[in-house]
Amino acid sequence: MTYQWLEWAKQIQAIAQIGLTYTKDPYDVERYEELRRISVDILAHHTRQERSPIELAFANETGYATPKVDIRGVVFRDNKILLVQEKIDGAWALPGGWADIGLSPSEIAVKEIREESGFDTAAIRLLAVMDKKFHQHPPEPYHVYKLFIACEIIGGEATSGLETSAVGFFDEERLPSLSLERNTPEQIKTMFEFLRDPQKSVILD
Repeated sequence: MTYQWLEWAKQIQAIAQIGLTYTKDPYDVERYEELRRISVDILAHHTRQERSPIELAFANETGYATPKVDIRGVVFRDNKILLVQEKIDGAWALPGGWADIGLSPSEIAVKEIREESGFDTAAIRLLAVMDKKFHQHPPEPYHVYKLFIACEIIGGEATSGLETSAVGFFDEERLPSLSLERNTPEQIKTMFEFLRDPQKSVILD
């Protein structure tokens, strides 16, 4: 699902952020700040949101602009996949979240699974690296790479966390309402392909 206005806003924001990071010319600073304001205007116009939260979430970062990384832990038990119910929207998702500074992708997957589902796990292998723009997620201001990491349960028990209200294992044909911001039905079905074929190659898109 592609929204051209969103891609333009992201590109303008990235150019502005990188320019503000490296320029020494005060006139260029003004120009890059104006570009940043234009990117916020585009998002505010198309999403009908107030400017302030957009500025805080989208146009408040510094340094070289890079994609964000979202890590999801993939756990199976009895041929069913582990999902957690998100408090924020009441829908279900693979446990996971933004990558944390100082932790490896596998460490983050294990941490998120424990915090959101109560299970202790060990990371086994990387299953997929997906660019969110190629999948049917709702539009958002960030460019996001999603890492799906297979993990196996080594302890713990089902317990909801600060951001989750329920924990469950689901059959491929009986999936609950999914949190599309976090995972799509097609992505979950792809994870089941790895369950059926442990030799399936890592997906890169």
